[in-house]
Amino acid sequence: MIVLHARPSPGFREAVDAVFGPGVVVHVDEAAPLDEVAGEITALLHVLTPVTGDFIASAPKLKLIQKLGVGVNTIALDEAREHGVAVCNMPGTNSQAVAEMALSLMMAVLRRTCFFDARTRVGEGWTADPSELDSVGEVAGRIVGLVGFGHSAQLFAPVLAALGAKVVYTARSARDVPYDYWPLDRLLAESDVVSLHIPLTDETRGAIDPLAMKKGAVLVNTARGELVDQARLVEALGASHLRGAGLDVFAEEPLPRGNPLLGLPNVVLAPHIAWLTPETLVRSLSVAQENIRRLAAGEALLHQVV
Repeated sequence: MIVLHARPSPGFREAVDAVFGPGVVVHVDEAAPLDEVAGEITALLHVLTPVTGDFIASAPKLKLIQKLGVGVNTIALDEAREHGVAVCNMPGTNSQAVAEMALSLMMAVLRRTCFFDARTRVGEGWTADPSELDSVGEVAGRIVGLVGFGHSAQLFAPVLAALGAKVVYTARSARDVPYDYWPLDRLLAESDVVSLHIPLTDETRGAIDPLAMKKGAVLVNTARGELVDQARLVEALGASHLRGAGLDVFAEEPLPRGNPLLGLPNVVLAPHIAWLTPETLVRSLSVAQENIRRLAAGEALLHQVV
């Protein structure tokens, strides 16, 4: 049994049936437990709902956990290894979507799109205090620092450069690219915009301190919420140390009611959908289908993590 644990849109369901064949994949809503299928499941198509060690131990036929995306921090990797369950991801399939979302969030913060949209809808778009326009800005002439230089950052960088930004980056090592390599502390201290493109690991958890960023800078996060110290982010935004932030990911998801980020006017929020486009889904499902074919044939799997 192949199970998709998600809340798929109608288009997503159609794509699954088009790639795998009608009825081949069983859909289980992301809010529902997998207990009822644990005894029969052989392959799990995983999106965001954590795959726990208890579930893996309860699924004797499970052979593959296929992440539809890149980050595997929501999977109990040690337990998968212990029970002989392969874990695969699919680097690169969602990079285009993530790069475009990072650009969208950055522009929305710099141009205060949400603020002016809301005022215009209630007939007040032309009556805002003129000082509100003093806090908008262009990409051109700004230093945009990319934390990480994987697939999405590599797509994002030339777009930023074409718009007139000075692009800098930090990574584990310098690359042969036409952008300056800066250590993380300098990148945070001097960049006008910081965009995150690194995975969540023990090393990177909490690595981004918003209060160490340049005053008036913008933070864009389409990677993982736990990369950033959220309490310090709220402090930096509330005190106007940061101009604003564009956030698609959070330390706790879904973002609970009452979270202080919800009350900040200089934040643009999205519900972890940077990767989620119909084009990404088709690419992802094609990789997943190929890995399930390879699993049945006893062939080497693509992008195996465990």
